[in-house]
Amino acid sequence: MPGGRGGFRKRPRVHRAWFVAVVAFVTIIGAAGFASLPGLLIEPLHSEFGWSRGTIGFAVSVNLALYGLTAPFAAALMDRFGIRRVVACALTVIAVGSALTVTMTEAWQLVLFWGVLVGLGSGSMALAFAATVTNRWFVARRGLVTGILTAAGASGQLVFLPLLAWLMKDHGWRPASITVALAALVVVPFVWLLLRDHPADVGLAPYGSPDFVPKPPPVPGAARRAVTVLFSAARTGPFWLLAGTFAICGASTNGLVKTHFVPAAHDHGMPVTAAAGLLAVIGVFDIIGTIASGWFTDRFEPRRLLAVYYALRGISLLFLPILLAPTVNTPMIFFIVFYGLDWVATVPPTIALCREYFGADSAIVFGWVLASHQVGAALVAFLGGLARDVFGAYDVVWYASGALCAAAALMALIIRRPTVKPAA
Repeated sequence: MPGGRGGFRKRPRVHRAWFVAVVAFVTIIGAAGFASLPGLLIEPLHSEFGWSRGTIGFAVSVNLALYGLTAPFAAALMDRFGIRRVVACALTVIAVGSALTVTMTEAWQLVLFWGVLVGLGSGSMALAFAATVTNRWFVARRGLVTGILTAAGASGQLVFLPLLAWLMKDHGWRPASITVALAALVVVPFVWLLLRDHPADVGLAPYGSPDFVPKPPPVPGAARRAVTVLFSAARTGPFWLLAGTFAICGASTNGLVKTHFVPAAHDHGMPVTAAAGLLAVIGVFDIIGTIASGWFTDRFEPRRLLAVYYALRGISLLFLPILLAPTVNTPMIFFIVFYGLDWVATVPPTIALCREYFGADSAIVFGWVLASHQVGAALVAFLGGLARDVFGAYDVVWYASGALCAAAALMALIIRRPTVKPAA
């Protein structure tokens, strides 16, 4: 076929899809500061304004819920307006919301700026973005690329957590919020100049495909399509099992550990900077675990992988209450490494199962599954803070989350194979 924008070009030595994956990776890292901040905000906001941990946890829960509920609509908007426009707008909204938090004096402003604005922006930068990039640009190595892009969030956590903890300790929480805003804003021109929506934009076939794939026309009615896909998927048992397991995934990671680990460790006398450093180490091993999970997903049955991941996570959470101490000890380091390897290892097999069952609609379906992840996270972010206010400790939350992970392992095992594989 002839070259040019609308034709098929000779495949380059390094496929352009890998450059797009690199841009997506850096973009997710740049937006990851917002995910690093909630657990660090609880103590300084409680000390400065006297807001209860339940109140602060509610603002975080709004953020987490909108993060998930926005994702399927963002995936549909990417089909309508393109990845580049949606992501650039999302990063700008994150920057505005984070910057406005430095002006707040009332709890409702935390809910509005951090909960609503940052929640909406981050939802459009959610894992549905990674799923859309992977589905469009890759046919081969999809599991591996999904793992790499999922690990980008952990890489951002690794980059931002120690920096934000240091800023809060020496300069207060406001410079930390401004840092998050600037990090999101700096990535916008990078996205606009380097990210491309579809392989056909540069005259290439997707990576691993022998055939050129024309760019599909924009899909109108993004909101209607997102809801229609939800109603269609909701008629199937696998959708509810995937949504249920992923809700427990969110409850036991973003809602629990990312939000409450730092204040729980501080309750046991551990300095905030040390606890934040441990979360950053979780990010290091999460990168390894998630990329490895992507590699495993290309080779092994994803249902069994999910069952193993949830079972191991549940076991680790049951031991955490007896490991918390004023200093970092060897058993705690073992927990951090073990838990970190499993942090979001569930994402590649979950995306693979969405693709297996729902074909061309899989990115939007995964957006709804991700919404359940964030609803689970939001509930535990709020209930965890409430439990701390009522019981004076987090122990009951750790034990309950461990039991939920055991239930998720069983749910993963009963997901049936589709009788007919959907066309991609």
